[in-house]
Amino acid sequence: MSHKSCSDGEKGFTLIEALVALAIIAAVLSSIGAVIGTTVRGTRSIDQRLALSGAAKTVLAALPARNALKPGRQSGEVAGHRWRLDVAPLNAAADVAPGRFVPLAVNMRIQAPGGPAIQVTTVRLVPKPAE
Repeated sequence: MSHKSCSDGEKGFTLIEALVALAIIAAVLSSIGAVIGTTVRGTRSIDQRLALSGAAKTVLAALPARNALKPGRQSGEVAGHRWRLDVAPLNAAADVAPGRFVPLAVNMRIQAPGGPAIQVTTVRLVPKPAE
């Protein structure tokens, strides 16, 4: 019976094996870094959109009451966000049956300090002026 002893060979990794392992680790770490970067950008974008929608809600909540809302343009700034509000009679008003109210289109554009912007459109019913 012959037994081969491990003592005649050297134990450990060769230089090529170590370099391949390092290359694999580098590739995995770079892909993890890319995923983290994408996640951070997405989170920032969501934060900006939430801030814009919050500012838009604030502006819309501050609109005058129904009987005081008049067609025209207004602009201003809230929490660093610039906004512009256009109020105009809705084009469909001619097709609407006569009633007590007139629909007004309220178009708001709001822009964040960093540049992204959103546009919100809604309709407000205002009492018809007395004839």
